[in-house]
Amino acid sequence: MHWFVEAMRKYADFGGRARRLEYWTFVAVVNVGYVVLVGFGASGRSPALVVAAFVFSVMMLLPGLSVTVRRLHDTDHSGWWSLIGLVPFVGTVVMLIFLLTESEPGENRFGPCPKRIPAHA
Repeated sequence: MHWFVEAMRKYADFGGRARRLEYWTFVAVVNVGYVVLVGFGASGRSPALVVAAFVFSVMMLLPGLSVTVRRLHDTDHSGWWSLIGLVPFVGTVVMLIFLLTESEPGENRFGPCPKRIPAHA
C-alpha cells in the first residue's frame, strides 16, 4: 500500500522515475477499487456506486498518467511513448513491454535510479 500512497503523493509529478513496484501497485489498487465499486453498484445494492466508480475513474486519470510517464522514464523512454498505447493491439503490446522492463541501472536523463533511493527519502 506504501507504493500506492507514494504514487498518489506525486499525483501530478511527471518528472523523475517510478519503479515497477510503484506502478503495478498503483494499477492493482485502482483496478480493485474500480471493480468493487462497479460490482456492488451493478448488483443492485446501490446504483450510486456505479456513479462513484465513474468519479473514481476520472479522479485516477491524472495520477495514472503521471505514474505511467514516470515508469516510462525509468526505462529511459520519453513520456510521449504513452501515446503509442492508443494504437490498437500493437500499442498495447509495446506499452506492456516498456512497463514490464527492468529499470535503467544508475542515473539516466530523467534522474537517479529509484531503486537506489530510500523509500522514505
